[in-house]
Amino acid sequence: MNIAKMMKQAQQMQKKMGEVQEELASKELEVSVGGGKVVVTGNYAGDVISIKIDRAIVDPEDIEFLEDLVLSGVKQAIEQGKAKSQEEMGKLTAGMGLPPGLGF
Repeated sequence: MNIAKMMKQAQQMQKKMGEVQEELASKELEVSVGGGKVVVTGNYAGDVISIKIDRAIVDPEDIEFLEDLVLSGVKQAIEQGKAKSQEEMGKLTAGMGLPPGLGF
């Protein structure tokens, strides 16, 4: 086993992973809840970028409903973004023979 070759491959992999992470942060997804009344935009890095709320859903007498919708949309956007990120990173590490937990 050539240690120098392994180190070079590890450096290349690290560089590629950085590039992929930057790319993932630029990819966006949208989650719609409440029949489209709340729309959350996030990225593949799991960040929430924006939240749009239709005025028709705002009821001062039932603010808890709106809070639940927003929370649901945010959670879904983060989950979907992280899932996409893991999927993309998994493609990068596929075939490397990494033990479970070391690949994405």
